[in-house]
Amino acid sequence: MRRIKLVVSYDGTAYCGWQLQPNGVTIEEVLNQALSSLLKEDIQVIGASRTDSGGRSVQKRGNREHT
Repeated sequence: MRRIKLVVSYDGTAYCGWQLQPNGVTIEEVLNQALSSLLKEDIQVIGASRTDSGGRSVQKRGNREHT
């Protein structure tokens, strides 16, 4: 299995933070959906940290495991 490093920046004003939440759309959810659509496989990113609702990030690190 290999890991692919992701570096993303975002304005999370309209989102419920980074981590998946049952009460609203999150950055992790949108990123998982976009990458899954692009790569035609189920993608679950792993963030190195998280932001709260409405948070912003510049060069957030994360990875995805690839088999």
